[in-house]
Amino acid sequence: MKLLTLQRQMARAVMTPLTPSERMRSSGASGRSQRAVAARIIKPNDRLSSFERLEIYNRQYWFRLLSAFAEDFPGLRAVLGGKQFDAVAKAYLTDCPSRSFTLRNLGSQLGGWLRKHSKWAGTRQKLAVDMVRLEWAEIEAFDGKAEPRLNPEDLAGANPAKLRLWLQPYFQLLDLRYPVDDLLLEVRKNDGDAEVASNAFSERRKRNRAHAVARMKPSQIFLGVHRLDDSVYFRRLDRDEFAILSALRGGKPLSAAIETGLRESSLAPEERAEQAERWFRTWAALGWFCRRTARRGDRPA
Repeated sequence: MKLLTLQRQMARAVMTPLTPSERMRSSGASGRSQRAVAARIIKPNDRLSSFERLEIYNRQYWFRLLSAFAEDFPGLRAVLGGKQFDAVAKAYLTDCPSRSFTLRNLGSQLGGWLRKHSKWAGTRQKLAVDMVRLEWAEIEAFDGKAEPRLNPEDLAGANPAKLRLWLQPYFQLLDLRYPVDDLLLEVRKNDGDAEVASNAFSERRKRNRAHAVARMKPSQIFLGVHRLDDSVYFRRLDRDEFAILSALRGGKPLSAAIETGLRESSLAPEERAEQAERWFRTWAALGWFCRRTARRGDRPA
């Protein structure tokens, strides 16, 4: 047997979802007997059969995947509860198996998957999707690419009508319906709270908080998720701020982005220029703008 054929058979067997009792299935997706596959690619030893040896790898693979998924989405677990979260994790990973060399990308399709499969979150689907969007944005902000920061001298002599300001690739903009940023921070605080008496008590606190958020009337929340000194932060944005930043990310020149963002502003006309200047100073101080040369076919980050 060629090495590539062996590797592919091994991979298919190892990535086959486990049974509800977390054992290896008797047959794979193609219907082929896993015992026959195991006998073909793994030798038995004096303690374990070929099937039992293959099952070790199959179970280890899935236990690692489920563990990484739980680490990435503690907020979603708080929203759904432990039992339902585990069911969602298994269903999602079965439908959207890992195709990447790194576990970092495991949840990249989760937001879209939850929108299409509303039964898994039930009445909390919108809250669950908001939480997943935030948790994925945090992953992107943590290790996304960073370009050199924009300096004041880079703007010397620039024409505002033509100037385009580039946002850092790692910077994430979110429009949400629920205050999932507060909920996620509280979930993590409870996880690290030394005064929490037990895991059961901690889970109950998180579940109660999630219940309270789920009962809230949805309202628009605008959020910037960014990185500073290797830590990720959430910053609430005004509607006008979000609109300007979204326009910049969409490729509009500076003057057009400000005009678009403030078109429906509740600020008095005489206050808009001063407020916009304050926002830009803050954004620049946080390092949200970067130096980047636009290339043919390139879009702003």
